[in-house]
Order: sequence, then C-alpha cells, then structure tokens
Amino acid sequence: MRLLYPDSPRNPRQKYLLTVKGLAAFQELHIGILIANNRCTDLKERFIAMMDLCCQQIPKVTAANEFSVKEIICCLEELEKNNAVTSDKLNEWKELLRTIDPYTCYTRYAKKAEDIVHNWAAFAMVSEFMRKKAGLTAKNNDDFIDLQAYSQLRHLDSNCMYRDPGSPFLYDFATRGLFALLLHEGYQGKYRKIWQKALDNSAILTLNMLSANGDLPAGGRSQQFLHNDAQVALLAEYYAASFAQKGDMKTAGKFRSAAVQALKNISVWLKKEPISHIRNRFPIESRYGCEKYAYFDKYMITAASFLYTASRFCDDSIPLVELDSDTAMSWQTSDDFHMLFLRAGGYSIQYDFDSLLGHNENKYYDCSGISRVHRKNAPSEICMSVSCPAKSSYAVDIENPHSLSITPGMLIDGKWIYATGNEVKHTVKSHCAQGNTARAEIECDFPEEKKLLFGCTLNKEGLTLQLTGKGNICCLLPVFRFDGEKRTAVNQSGNTLTIEFSGYRCSYTVTGGKLRDLERSARNRNGHF
Repeated sequence: MRLLYPDSPRNPRQKYLLTVKGLAAFQELHIGILIANNRCTDLKERFIAMMDLCCQQIPKVTAANEFSVKEIICCLEELEKNNAVTSDKLNEWKELLRTIDPYTCYTRYAKKAEDIVHNWAAFAMVSEFMRKKAGLTAKNNDDFIDLQAYSQLRHLDSNCMYRDPGSPFLYDFATRGLFALLLHEGYQGKYRKIWQKALDNSAILTLNMLSANGDLPAGGRSQQFLHNDAQVALLAEYYAASFAQKGDMKTAGKFRSAAVQALKNISVWLKKEPISHIRNRFPIESRYGCEKYAYFDKYMITAASFLYTASRFCDDSIPLVELDSDTAMSWQTSDDFHMLFLRAGGYSIQYDFDSLLGHNENKYYDCSGISRVHRKNAPSEICMSVSCPAKSSYAVDIENPHSLSITPGMLIDGKWIYATGNEVKHTVKSHCAQGNTARAEIECDFPEEKKLLFGCTLNKEGLTLQLTGKGNICCLLPVFRFDGEKRTAVNQSGNTLTIEFSGYRCSYTVTGGKLRDLERSARNRNGHF
C-alpha cells in the first residue's frame, strides 16, 4: 500500500487516494472508492458481492453499524459520481439502506437527553446525517441526530477538547473530526452554532499540540499508529478550509502545512518493507506495541477512512505557510488532559503532570514527567515519543519491568523514588515563551514532605533541565536501544552520552553531577529503552 502523490492531479483530492494489493486490509468502502477512481478494477466483482451482503445485513444486524453506515454512504456517492456501477445496482443498495431504523441499527447512542454516551454516539450521529443527506431516510431523523449532537457537549473540557474516558488525545482529535465532518456536510440542526463555536475555540490549540515533527500529541490509548497521522491530516484540512473561508489565509496555510506534514509522516512508514500500521519495526505477527483490538487490518482501514474524510475537506488552492517550530510557544491543557507543551528552536516537548488523573487505565499507557522530546526532521523515537508504563495495555516482548520518562528522582530512606507514578505530585508553577526560548518550572512533591523544582528550558541548543532540591536527587534519561529491526549505537564518554540512529544523534550531557547507567530495561510502543 502506498500514498499517491501525482505531479499534476486533475482532482486535488487524488493525493489522498490509496492503492492496495489484496483485499484483507480494506473494507468495501475503500475498495469502492478506489474502483470509482479507476483503481483496483479487478476487484469489482468481489466488491459488488461484498456490498450486496453489507447492505442486506446492516439494517437487520446490530454490529457496530455506527462506524459503517457513513462509510457506505460515502462509497455510494463516489460510485454514483463516477458512474462506476449500474444505476440499478446503486438503487438496489440505496433501497436496502433506506430500511434502516436508527433505534435498532445502532448499538450505543443517547436515547434521552441525560444519557451519558461517548463517541459511539457521535459516529451514529454522522452516519444518520449522511443517510439523511443522501435522501435515504424513510422518515425524518432530525431528532435522533440532534440528540446525539447534544449528548456529546457534556464531554467537552474548558478548551472545547473532547474527553473520552481517560482523555486520550487521539479520541479528542477523532471526535472533533466527526463534528467537523457533520458541519462540513451541511448540518443545520439545533446545535450547529454551538459545535461551530467549539471547533473554532479548539482550532489554534490543535496546532499548539502538534510536535516539531507534526505528530499527534502523546498520551492515552491508540498511540503511534499511522491512523494518528491520518487524523491530524483530517482535522488540519478542515481547519485550513474553515480559516480560508473566513479570509485568514495565513492561519489556513499553517493548517494546510500541518496536513501535508502528516501525509509525509505516513508515507515514510508506508515506503518501508514490510509495511506496518504502527511506528516500530517488530514483525506484524508479534503485534508489538498494539492493544488487543489494534490489529493491522483494522487500523489500516481506520487510516484509509480518516484520509478519505480529509480528502472531502481538502482545498489545494490554499497556499502553504510554513509551520514555525523555532519561535517559542508554551501551552497548558486543562487538568483533564494534564499536559504541558513547549516548543522552541526546532524542538518540542510534552510534560505529563498527572498521568493517572481521573482514569485508572492510564497507568497502563503513560507515566508522569516529560513523555516526548522531538526535533524537527529527526526520527521521533530517537529520544522519546511516548513514555514507558510499568505494565502496558499493549503487547511488548517481555513484561515491562520499569516505567520510564524524563523525570526527577529522589533518595528517600535509602530507596530511589522516581516521579513517574502516583507517589509524586507534579505541579506546573510557571511556563512562558519569549523570543526563541520556552521555559517551565514544575514542583515535584515526594513522600515524607520532600520536594524539588524541575526546570525546563527549550531553545535552539536543545532541552536544558535543572534540578533544585535538598538531599540526593537525580533525573531519569531514556536511552533508545532497539526498534525491532535496528539497534542504536550508544557511547558514553565521561558525563556525555550519545545515541545514534538513522543518521541522527541524541546527546545527553550532565553538569554538576554524574551520568550513571542504571542498567534498567523499559519498553514502549516504539521499542526498547
């Protein structure tokens, strides 16, 4: 599978189309869209048989149809627009979909205003709206759509970011992306203005959260998969078109650049053999870095779906405006997402100041401290892209013996306590951005009323950390060793250590203390540390 970048596309959306060898990784939507664009035509007979079965079964069998109906409707639209199948066959499929009853077709949705339902309701909402737009509803379904839109408002935080359980960043982006699609396709219901304002209010902070490499912010489940980048492209294309419509071409151009960077990030991994749906080079069959539900077929389908939606938003006439990773920026989320972002000098970091806040499952995904350090154009994993939880909810090759982030430690009663877990409280005392430098100061409260200050300074020289406290104190530093295929070259000379990987070098230098190998092993989705 590969992304296409035609030199002179007749259709500006062509760059988002995927070619595919074989059938296993794609459902009928994606095959149908390819066939509609004169690709994979050898699969047409099989595709029609799949669509027959799908359209017959969806109205009768409740099986996560929230996710499927919008995909099928989009597929029909592409097929009809390009005369890819006969009108009789299209009408047959349409009549079957017209028999859908949303109250029996979908699995999880709000039945009344006080119901608490998370993003499944948003998927059901978009599926029903797309069915309405296509004229395939036997009766008015506006009340169903509006109720789902209303049910999701309670999950917005003070920044209008979406709080799925545990507040994972991918699910914030994905759910805001569903409402972006709803508005883009013409929703005029009761909650249009409210959701339009919510999307507007969360626009610039979306850019603030992207790393110097344009990566989706780290934190929570479903991290480090290619569909993360596809979701960045989706939301960035929506915001690009939205700001262009308002006449703000500079901001629109920044979002277009973010979308282009996301595509580049995907293409790097798709060019590798064999291709993988996650950012490591362990064998696919090992499922290293993957949750139980995060298998190759499913998440390649997800990436394709997000890319197709991005193509519906895409406006190639918007001139690109380079994203500035040199000028300093600092931004702190609400406590729900418990993350501080700094960017300056071509670098970016994320500081997780309460990884266990509000949801116990988070301890199996993240730990507190600096969970990400990225340098523009350098491999994202060379320092750290996500933290290493002590016991992960995703597969690794050995039980993870230790948690790891860039975080302080303190010797208490003869035992080193590291500020990765709930024994230590992190409080962001200050953060600021000025010129080409971003700074933050975090207070770490350890057991027995012991504390230290953890200072972070980011500029073109890199990241400088300063620890201030009484007694024996230290800072954990990750050493990337293995991505499943390649081993890094690691060298220590006195108080300087270097890690070489893919033509880049990460260097640690300690002053006022001693650099020491703890000989501890840790794992995250990217590999061994």
